[in-house]
This record gives sequence, C-alpha cells and structure tokens, in this order.
Amino acid sequence: MTRRELLQYAALGAFGLFGASAIGASVEWVQEQLQHFKGQDVFTRIMDKASAENWRKLPIGELMGKIAMELKGTPYVGFTLEVSKDSESCVVNLSGLDCVTFFEDSLCMARMIKKGKSSPGDLICEVQTTRYRGGKMGDFTTRLHYTTDWLVDNEQKGVIKILTPDLPGTEPFTQKVGIMSQHPENYRQLKAHPELIPALRLTEDKINGRSLKYLPMDKLKAAEPLLKTGDIIGVTTTEEGIDIAHTGLCIKDEQGVVHFMDASSSRRRMKVTLEPEISTCLNWSSKLTGVMFARPLEINAKS
Repeated sequence: MTRRELLQYAALGAFGLFGASAIGASVEWVQEQLQHFKGQDVFTRIMDKASAENWRKLPIGELMGKIAMELKGTPYVGFTLEVSKDSESCVVNLSGLDCVTFFEDSLCMARMIKKGKSSPGDLICEVQTTRYRGGKMGDFTTRLHYTTDWLVDNEQKGVIKILTPDLPGTEPFTQKVGIMSQHPENYRQLKAHPELIPALRLTEDKINGRSLKYLPMDKLKAAEPLLKTGDIIGVTTTEEGIDIAHTGLCIKDEQGVVHFMDASSSRRRMKVTLEPEISTCLNWSSKLTGVMFARPLEINAKS
C-alpha cells in the first residue's frame, strides 16, 4: 500500500467507515496494520467483480472458490508475514501468497463479503480473527503457527467445522509438533526474543495432547464425493516436529471432480495453481501420509 492510499484509508477510519467494526479491533489498530497491506489492485478487482456478480448470495464455500480462482497465477512468496523481528503485525499481502495465506485470504475475504463489508481494513479484521488464538493478535506466540492448532481454534470460534472425523477410513493422528521450540534460530522473532520460547513450548505441549483424526492417502479416493468447493485441505506428514506439510483448497468442477488448489512452492510452478484431482496429486513425497479437511461455516450478515 502506498503512503497516499494509507492516508486515504486513515481519513476514512477517522469517520469510522473502513473496518474497525470487527470484534476487538480499534480504528488505530487497523490503521497501524494497513501499513503492511499489499495488493490493493488485486483486492479492488476481486471486490468489484464480487459486487457486479452478487457473490454475496453464494454459499460461503462457493464464494471461496470464486475468490480462489481470481487469485490463480499469483506468485508464491514465502515469509510475507515476517515484517519485523521485534513485533507482530497482521500482514495481508495479496500480491504474493504461500500455501497458508492463500486459503486464509480466500476464507477471510469470503467472510468479509458475506458480512457486507468491502474495505482492506475489514479484510485485516477477518484475518486477525482466523490467524490468532482466540481471534486476538498479541505477540508472535499468539499466531496459530501449526495448522492443526489453526483448525481446532477456528472450529472453537465457529469459523470452520473439522470434517475429518466424519469421513470413512480415518485413523488417529499421532504426529507430534515441536520444530519451532526445537529450532528457534529458524524463526526471526524467536531468534531475537528467546524469552518467547517457553510460551511456545507450552502451546506445542497442548497441541500434542489433543486427539485428532486424519485420512490416510489410500482412503482419499473414497472420500472425494463428500467434499465440496471451499473445503480446506491440510496434508499430513511424518517430517519430525511438523503436523501439516502443505495446505490448499478443494475446487469441485462441473463434472464433480475435486481438484486441489494451492500456492505451490514447486520450482516448476511457484504460483497459485489449480492442480489435478486431489487423490492423484497429493502423493509427491513418501513423507506425506494423508489429509485433514475443514469446511467453512456459513455466517450471519450481522456477525
């Protein structure tokens, strides 16, 4: 966002017009976060199309699919959230996406549209709701870094429903997390502020104490007919200290084929890509064991 655009939105904020309406967000907080908003052209294009075609009337999953397809071709860019080693910011960057920010921004923009909201500040407020524990941004440790933690927290907030236990062929998920506290040197804020590590380790212990289910890869084909556009996919792994290795969305075509859509870090792609049928394209590594699914929940326009 340019300085001129920031000042324009700040002026709107002074009259309470641009998105401090979300729970727990003040005008001042949103103004501060807008410094890290990127992709105004992308945002405007999607919002204009959503308005012209009345996307708000669509089921939220279908709406997510529309937004996701508008993001197709967006470059893959990692570490866009790490703008400071000393403080946490609710960064939104629609110009460059990773596998998590792709599905998160699609979800949050859909939630914003369903509520009749239309500004970058409104999107930032929605992202705060989904990205942080309990929907409130604090320091680095309040961010939902592990995807299973994101799923559980957002189910508790009424944002999504975890589908996996309801699918045929699921098994207990026994993979443990811990890579962040074990290797803090790989994380900018943890390296600069080691005093945050104990709190993060407590979060990892809580995650490891949960009973979750996953769907093994060889059971995925049978579950495909139960999936819908907009369902969130987490690909499980045996890699030490990590729960989910990759994320994306389900996109169901007119023939009923469920595709995997993701921000691909593959050197052959490095962009948001609509992949083939999910049961055939998620087995590129022997370390990938299966999947978890979550479905976005419909929301009241007044929520």
